[in-house]
Amino acid sequence: MNIFKFFPEGWKDEQTLSVDDIFQGIVEKCDENYNLYIKMDNGLEGIMPRQEIEAINVDENGLPKTNLCIGKVHKYVQYKVKEKQDERFILSRKEVQKEVIKFIKTDLQVGEKVNGIVKSITPYGAFIDIGGGVVGLVHIEDLSVARIKSPFERIKIGQKLKIMVKSIDREAGKINLSYKENFGTWEENAKEFEVGKKVQGIVRETAKNNEGIFIELTPNLVGMVEYKNGLDYGEKVDVTIKKIDYEKKKVKLILN
Repeated sequence: MNIFKFFPEGWKDEQTLSVDDIFQGIVEKCDENYNLYIKMDNGLEGIMPRQEIEAINVDENGLPKTNLCIGKVHKYVQYKVKEKQDERFILSRKEVQKEVIKFIKTDLQVGEKVNGIVKSITPYGAFIDIGGGVVGLVHIEDLSVARIKSPFERIKIGQKLKIMVKSIDREAGKINLSYKENFGTWEENAKEFEVGKKVQGIVRETAKNNEGIFIELTPNLVGMVEYKNGLDYGEKVDVTIKKIDYEKKKVKLILN
């Protein structure tokens, strides 16, 4: 199996910055034609023409939107050196993205864990850069077992993380990701608790017909207490472990 060898833009591990002639530099400016000027690792300056900035989000002419170009200023971008003109290097981010997408379509495996950086967050999930600016989506339900109302309760923009490949659309070169595996299995989390132990949890949701209230003990471990009026989502409460059922994977709690 080929190991995913790419890294998100802005990843600072020096050992990763020259994988297969892929380099990384800071965009110093964007000119009136939306070309980018990049400070290269060797101290020299390279220029990235607008048509070489993006392989994915482009118009019918193969050009990225102007705001995307301007938004790269003072940020890291990855690139390959296409050619040298006089004393200036012509760089391409598009070639990096094309290589990442090709790997996703042919070699990336479901279940593999990759490095990621959170690029944007929406109410339904987050977009994670996994290599050269190519992003995957992690849905909110894949951020933790405990149900949350906002992805911001688990992650933040710019955060570096390890994330698992959940599914791959090989034809389109798109992937769905999952973060909750980082918090351990139900059994691993349950072993941290014992009957009679007093702990603090977070109110997450109410069961149907007010049969009980789910309390988050850890992101991947939820227990239930009897229903009680007046408890609000996100509220911290003190509880006692009443029962841990390993067969049914359930934890019963008592409000203190």
